[in-house]
Amino acid sequence: MVLSFGNTALLAGALLASLLMASFAHSDSDQTPIGDAVKDLPLFDAHVHYKEPAWDEYPVSSIIELMDQSGVAMALVSSTPDEGTIMLWEYAPNRIVPELRPYHGAAGSSNWAKAEGMEDYLAGRLEAYPHEGIGEFHIHRLDTSDEPLFRKVIQMAMERGIYLHVHSGPEPIRWLYSLDPDVKIIWAHAGLGEPASEVHALMKEFPKLLADTSLREWAILGQGENLDEEWQNIIFDFQDRLMIGSDTWVNGQWDDYAEIMASNRLWLSRLPRDVAEKIAFRNAEKYFNREISMEQIGTR
Repeated sequence: MVLSFGNTALLAGALLASLLMASFAHSDSDQTPIGDAVKDLPLFDAHVHYKEPAWDEYPVSSIIELMDQSGVAMALVSSTPDEGTIMLWEYAPNRIVPELRPYHGAAGSSNWAKAEGMEDYLAGRLEAYPHEGIGEFHIHRLDTSDEPLFRKVIQMAMERGIYLHVHSGPEPIRWLYSLDPDVKIIWAHAGLGEPASEVHALMKEFPKLLADTSLREWAILGQGENLDEEWQNIIFDFQDRLMIGSDTWVNGQWDDYAEIMASNRLWLSRLPRDVAEKIAFRNAEKYFNREISMEQIGTR
């Protein structure tokens, strides 16, 4: 069959129109917010602490109950001291992903990198327990004289294929990548006090950098019915590298745990389903090689 130029042009035009309509329909579908269906998503809480002051007021069984009540299937936990993490992990090994916080004894957030015996402490705990991260630790002020210890910490992490969970501004993150560009980092609170523009810039600069959004939920929600515009850009541009979190750093956070997780569901509800699922739990499945589902609720 021979088509005239006119028929060919008409056919090409029809095909193009069909493709455009399909594209727009797909786009519209993809952008539909998940809305109330967000309540059915399992959550991975990527920033939990079970610190010693919580042990009596919130025994391990009550922590898992709080997770159950909020649909939190699994949590990344670090504690001061590490014994808190291990108690939770031993009680509910299928719900807890342990990571090793350096803080113990007199070693705290401001001096841990200079504490005597820190390298041996970390090596010993990593040998004894299946930690999947080192942190959350703070770098309040970058001191490059700490480089020998940090090189050892990076080596420990790289040998085990685990993450550093770092609470800092952008410069310490850049410095850690300068020590080893292949180091795996989770940026705690996505920088916390950093403006959204700086968060976006750093995530763009380092394509493998992950971040948890704990303590950022109200900034993300913004005002009115729409997410904050700058945070929305971060979420869509780096949707494969974000996880939510609670940061139970004091007992008051455990007191408010249900409200904290509800605020995370609220901003997730304004995202398309595929994006909401990634940040709620699918990214964590990939990063920590887990299967996460609502079926884990009520189990240990």
